Amino acid sequence: MLELKRLVESFFKFVRDKNIEIYNEFSLVHELGIYLRTMLPQYKVQFERNVSFFTRDNKTIKKEIDVTIFTQDKHEKYAIEMKCPMNGQYPEQMYSFAKDIKFMEELKDRGFNKTACVVLVSDRPFYEGRINDGIYRYFRQEYAVYGDIYKPTGRAKNVDFISLSGRHEFVWENLNAHSKFYIIEM
Repeated sequence: MLELKRLVESFFKFVRDKNIEIYNEFSLVHELGIYLRTMLPQYKVQFERNVSFFTRDNKTIKKEIDVTIFTQDKHEKYAIEMKCPMNGQYPEQMYSFAKDIKFMEELKDRGFNKTACVVLVSDRPFYEGRINDGIYRYFRQEYAVYGDIYKPTGRAKNVDFISLSGRHEFVWENLNAHSKFYIIEM
């Protein structure tokens, strides 16, 4: 069985060593996909696969998976969701991080061997700041996402929420002087 966290960590080491520029989410997803195809020639690595390709029970919080890794017979299947926010919107993006975690929980419950969430940021307010309550506490203080995560802005503020089944701890790691990432494997 694949260890997604270890694979993604080795990818980030490769990015650092080869000085590969990750400049948005699209580049992150595709650079990881290229890397995984090289490292895992016995698996299929595909992008934006619909959940229905893998399971009939496709009533999930999202419909398409950023990166899938699977065997021809789909006996082994893995999913990775990725975020690389570039335009601020810190609390809303943090809510999107929680939504990805929920999605990966749902896929794990539907038979995926392992799933992972990967976040790469270059803005300090994602991982530190003066406000450390509400949604910020998960990413700036506790470094764990769990329970009911309430929508932090907009009309549905403090009304809509995502309910996570598990507690998902993480560590912000340095990619370089300007960027940090975390990986949550389930």
